[in-house]
Amino acid sequence: MRDESGKRDRPTDQMKQINQINNTNQMNQIKNAFVTGVGALSLWACLSAAVFAGTPSALELHPSTAVSGATVSIGGKGFGAFQSVHANRVTIGGFPALIQRWESDLIEVKVPFQAQSGSVEIMAGKKKMVAGKLVIVQPTITSVTPAEIEPGQTVQIVGAHFGATAGPRDPNTMFGVNDVMIGGVVVRPRRWKDDNIEVEVPANASSGEVVVRLASSDPLPDGSCCAPVEYKVSNAVPLTLIPSIRVDPVSGPVGTKVVFFGQSFGAARGAGDKVTFSGHLATIAQWSDSAIVVHLPMDAETGPIVLTMRGRERTVGTFSVHVPKVTAINPPAAPIGTLLRISGEHFGYYSESGATPYAFADFNTGENRVDIGGVRAVIYRWQDDRIDVWVPFSAKSGPVEIYRGATKPNPDGSCCATKDTLKTEAGAFTLVTPKVDSYSPQSGGLDELITIKGSGFGTFLKTAEHAYLGINQGAYKRREDMELTENVSRTEVLFNNVAAQVMFWTDTEIVVRVPHRHLYGMGKRNEFFNELATGPLIVRRGSWDIQPDNSCCTPKKWLTLDVGTFTILAKGMPDPGYFNNNRPDADTNQ
Repeated sequence: MRDESGKRDRPTDQMKQINQINNTNQMNQIKNAFVTGVGALSLWACLSAAVFAGTPSALELHPSTAVSGATVSIGGKGFGAFQSVHANRVTIGGFPALIQRWESDLIEVKVPFQAQSGSVEIMAGKKKMVAGKLVIVQPTITSVTPAEIEPGQTVQIVGAHFGATAGPRDPNTMFGVNDVMIGGVVVRPRRWKDDNIEVEVPANASSGEVVVRLASSDPLPDGSCCAPVEYKVSNAVPLTLIPSIRVDPVSGPVGTKVVFFGQSFGAARGAGDKVTFSGHLATIAQWSDSAIVVHLPMDAETGPIVLTMRGRERTVGTFSVHVPKVTAINPPAAPIGTLLRISGEHFGYYSESGATPYAFADFNTGENRVDIGGVRAVIYRWQDDRIDVWVPFSAKSGPVEIYRGATKPNPDGSCCATKDTLKTEAGAFTLVTPKVDSYSPQSGGLDELITIKGSGFGTFLKTAEHAYLGINQGAYKRREDMELTENVSRTEVLFNNVAAQVMFWTDTEIVVRVPHRHLYGMGKRNEFFNELATGPLIVRRGSWDIQPDNSCCTPKKWLTLDVGTFTILAKGMPDPGYFNNNRPDADTNQ
């Protein structure tokens, strides 16, 4: 049984082995079929990639709308390398475009001048590709503001399709430059956008039409660069240029002379022509073709300056009306002849009442003045921030008052419905009378110093231009008779009518040197003094007064202080031997 059972078990093991072998074969067949399928699929993919590699993918045209001369880019793949202008070409609406860049994945061209909306075609050797359709637009101006403007001002041009940029800054570039023309004059823009252009009107421009010009550079017939630049011109919009007007000054107190400098005002003022300051009519002093002179009226206020001419109003600026203000007077107390300084602001200028554009041409002071204690002072210097006046001979203690003349015109602008003054209080002034207390010594030799003590002597005034009133104005007026003569000093000490050299001068003390002089035979025609050694010692201060007709000035008047009697002694005389041998160093008898 054991043997029989063993015989029965062997066939069963063989069957198991056969089944395993069959299963393995089936699995190998499945694997081989799978690998074969994958290989076939990979081969198909490779063949497909090889086939499609020679054809460009979808092309991208940017932008899709453009103006003549604009740069258009075409993106994609498979353009190949640039060979020549014959082998590589781009057309827009059938017109050849100038190629600026050609790479395997990017082409840039300029839109030709004659191009019309249509297809953009690329020729690369024998291949022809269509990149899409380009719409050609025209530059259009919708408005120009302002419609009237002065040269030098800025104009805004609003519209559409001006292009993104004006192009190169060099106007001589072969591709041309976008620009603007005003009245036939080419103007380079300050700012350029597709819908807005900002330009400054040049001085040589004239009234006329405003147009925007877009430069376009086309290839030559053989495809090379470049044909002469042509311009696509927008619609025209009129612009009126009005002459520039300069107003000087644009601030000041009432009575200020204001001058309008310009052109084409007309030889004479016409009916209805006028100037107003914040609505207040100004007095017109002169009207010529190139200048208008007016005076700021008494009732003027800060506001616009309006020139009305030939029935048209034109705002030419803003005027700031200032009120004079005093901050200090110095000195507050002094004798006659002192230079009194008034410090402050907005005093204006002295000679502004004339009709000429320039104050120095007529020196018309009008009603401008300074009073000290009710007495008109002598003006030495009048500036916007300070006034210097000489205390007049007849001055009195009292208030210092600044008067500035101004007018109100007649309804037609002529002078004058009323004349008035604007008064400004500067402070109080005390007139001091000089006084001598003592002097010593009362006699002395040549070059000795004499000291005079007292009070109220004031300050020492050097002999200079301001000692002779009118010399400054006379020089401006080209007067040939202006010259310094005798009696020009203002503060002096005299020894028997002969001036001494002042060594020191304060309000309380004066020191002078005994003068060198002949003791006999001194004088001039019809005046001869035979005794000059002893005589009066006097201190003098000089000043003027305004004439009764308010003109300047009376002859100089002197305030004289009798110090006492002084005797010049025969001391300090040179050694008589000096006159025999005044150059001992040159003596050869040695």
